[in-house]
This record gives sequence, C-alpha cells and structure tokens, in this order.
Amino acid sequence: MKMKQENPDPRVDIRRKDRQVTDETWIRSFLHQAPVGVLATVQQIQPYLNPNLFVYDEARHAIYMHSARIGRTHDNIDQEPQVCFSVFEMGRLLPASEALEMSVEFSSVVVFGRARIIEDPEEASRMLQMLLDKYFSHLSPGRDYRPIQPEELKRTAVYCIQIEAWTGKRKQVEADFPGAFFYPHA
Repeated sequence: MKMKQENPDPRVDIRRKDRQVTDETWIRSFLHQAPVGVLATVQQIQPYLNPNLFVYDEARHAIYMHSARIGRTHDNIDQEPQVCFSVFEMGRLLPASEALEMSVEFSSVVVFGRARIIEDPEEASRMLQMLLDKYFSHLSPGRDYRPIQPEELKRTAVYCIQIEAWTGKRKQVEADFPGAFFYPHA
C-alpha cells in the first residue's frame, strides 16, 4: 500500500528516491521488529536525542515509550510536542575500489508526530504492559513477575507519539556482492 497525498508532506520528501520505501506494510513491520528507537525533541534551539525501547501500536497508529518523570525528555515534550522518532538497522558493509564508493546496506523508518505524556493511569499501565510484552514476551505478569502497580506509575512517564507522517528508506544489494561483510561487533 502506498501513501497517496495531494500535497506531499515536505518532512517525508527523500532526495534518494531509489532508496525510498513507500510500502506501508514494510514500514509497519519494521516498526514492530525494531528493538530500539531514537526520539528527537527540541527545547528552544537545542536538539536532544534519546534512545528508547518502544512499542508500535498499529491500531492507534502511535508509538509508546517510557522515561523518567523528570528530565530533559519530559521538559522538552512539555514545551514542544513536535517530535521525530527514528529506527534503523545496519546491514553489510560494501567495499569498493574507490574510498568514496564504499557503502553500507541499511533499513530505516523516520516518524514525525506529536508527543504527549499519558496522564491516565489505566492507559499508562496498558502501554507499559505492551512494552513488557514486546521485550519479555516469554514472561507473564502474575506468573513470572509482579504486574505493574499503581504506585510504580508515579516513578515513570509513559509517552505517546501520535504519528502524523513517516517514511522508510532502504539500501540492499545482491546477496553475492563482492567482499560484502558484516561489521565486526566487539
């Protein structure tokens, strides 16, 4: 499925059209499986990036995450709710005979939207449980750990990013690309 817009959103205009992913099924799938995202906020003129565990709620077309009740993320969202959120993964490194031709495979999604702090304890608890279900799917509340308690919600802030626009980008080359290799993780 492709997003069709009469007046394209300039936030999702990509220079390298050959790498743009307009398949919303792929974008949704990538958001579901990506382990970490980076939230970009701003306060006055200072950008701020914060890596987060997150969950994508397809039914609500929103991203949820949590962070401290006090701090820069909370303050920035209070002052300016417009945010950007990015998820990505690196593929193989692609050597070349010229330095400027060396490259890397990658996949990414960038989301634009408005963030809000969830004030309703029931909604916050539900979203935190979605996070737990994503990262600890093999564990069950009440069996493997104590379920979220109301007093615990006072120690964390749950955020919702209502998605306004998104774009995907991907570079993939043939499987037998000469000399391709994965970055050696330490």
